[in-house]
Amino acid sequence: MSRTRPSAAQFVVLLLIAVIGFFVVYPLALIVINSFNVAGPGQAPVYSARAWAQAWQGPGLGQALWNTVAVGVCYQAVSFPIGILLAWLLGRNKVPFGRALEFGFWLSYFLPPLSATLGWMLLLDPRGVLNNFLASTFHVTGPFNIYSFAGIVWVHLMARDISEKVILLTPAFRNMDAALEEAGYTSGADRWRTLLRVTLPIMTPALVIVFFLGFVRLFESFEIELLLGVPFGFYVFSTKIVDLAQQVPPLLGQATALGSVTLVLLLIAMPVQRWLTTRRSYTTVTGRIQPAMMDLGRWTWPVFALIAAVVGLLVVVPLASVIAGSFMTRFGFFSLAHPWTLGNWQRTLSTPAFDQSLFNTFEIAIVSAVVAPIVFSVVAYVLVRARVAWGRGVLDFLLWLPSVIPGALAGLGLLWMFVGTPIFRPIYGTIWVLVIAVILNGMTLSTQTLKAAFLQLRGDLEESARMSGAGWLRTYFQIVLPLIAPTLIVVAAIKFMYAANATSNIILLATSDTRTLSLLALGFVADGQREAATVITVVITAITTVMAILVRTLGLNVGLRPSR
Repeated sequence: MSRTRPSAAQFVVLLLIAVIGFFVVYPLALIVINSFNVAGPGQAPVYSARAWAQAWQGPGLGQALWNTVAVGVCYQAVSFPIGILLAWLLGRNKVPFGRALEFGFWLSYFLPPLSATLGWMLLLDPRGVLNNFLASTFHVTGPFNIYSFAGIVWVHLMARDISEKVILLTPAFRNMDAALEEAGYTSGADRWRTLLRVTLPIMTPALVIVFFLGFVRLFESFEIELLLGVPFGFYVFSTKIVDLAQQVPPLLGQATALGSVTLVLLLIAMPVQRWLTTRRSYTTVTGRIQPAMMDLGRWTWPVFALIAAVVGLLVVVPLASVIAGSFMTRFGFFSLAHPWTLGNWQRTLSTPAFDQSLFNTFEIAIVSAVVAPIVFSVVAYVLVRARVAWGRGVLDFLLWLPSVIPGALAGLGLLWMFVGTPIFRPIYGTIWVLVIAVILNGMTLSTQTLKAAFLQLRGDLEESARMSGAGWLRTYFQIVLPLIAPTLIVVAAIKFMYAANATSNIILLATSDTRTLSLLALGFVADGQREAATVITVVITAITTVMAILVRTLGLNVGLRPSR
């Protein structure tokens, strides 16, 4: 886009603002408008500020807000430095079986949060495996309790937070030009000083974006707090909203009023992340790129053991636990005369809703994984390369909006949009409504991840192609996309995972005919059928693992190859 006529670039930006703005701002506007609607369900609208006043005066709101921030700060403070260290070790150093270890973090990220939560519940429940083992072997009485603040933070770290940072940052570290670090070594700096003074400052765009993606999710988390927090009266912002919406009669006005508050988070995050990523040049991929890996020497095998231990905690432990739970006669009870059975699998897989849910899951996941990377790569490229007088900041703002709207409220806004807009009514109740919801849900992560990749590409790569006579489209598809192919594959895999695990953002849009496996599992949990829920989560995990293997295999054959 750097050589595109300003008027053409401006038109593209305005077109993207119009299209994206409609699907993002319109549902958001419906949320805000209905937050003032104090009428009951099915009644004519009555608008008043009473819902806002009642929301802020309601019991437990201040504590829920504090709980949300406390949980988020704790798992961010732990996962961010750990994720950076692990990504740097895998992306810039020769670690034995490094690709296999990196794939382990992919598996952890693809593991459904519900599955990871159930797995750790079986292990760390007051009557769980570890407490029973310590009591019978060392006569230590129940030191672990998963239903606690520490338990919630621990499951966040183990479920997705660490692995997300590793899989997003590792490709950025790997594609860095080795000459930048070699200059640091030549100046007499050791490995750690070079990391702190050279590597990390150059990685600022990727680091800032990954940090803010974790930061804005403070108000998004739902499943973990629902299963682990509600039993001991610990509510966060999202579970408090759902609690209001599920009361009889539902307090939708108060729920949407509370959800609207999350926009304040965006007003803080957007200017800061834009300033940090645009205040200087962070180019690390040029026409003379020399990606290379460094030798760890005597630290090689200790580093391997450390990363392997982390992967084991993230993948092997919860997965083995939830698989075992799927074969238990009653989830978590080992003292029964016959604790193991195949009946859970036989009953669950023969459920009439299983086949339809499986088909729906595949359809939504495949379409989202194909469409989203292509569409959002174009959007990210426009944000980074377009020379326009106005609109780029507005477009970037629109792309951040979905990330700060709790999933249940975003689904509620889309529900109002599809029901209340005549042109959308024909597709309401179809699978395409869920596809749109899933694609919109991952918009921020997809575009910001791709934007970080484009920020690392120097413009001379495209200028050379244009000087050779290539047009914009040919340059984009033959030069730019191959260079960011590893990132595209990451985005596609993440979109597939989102679709397979989506719950809160589609639960209000799904019908009995369009229900997915994740919603089926959540329904089993709500009905107290944890055994059936573990069966479904194991099936989801198997699907996403196979997809991860296919995508990872493809990813090894595209993009830039580091020399060893």
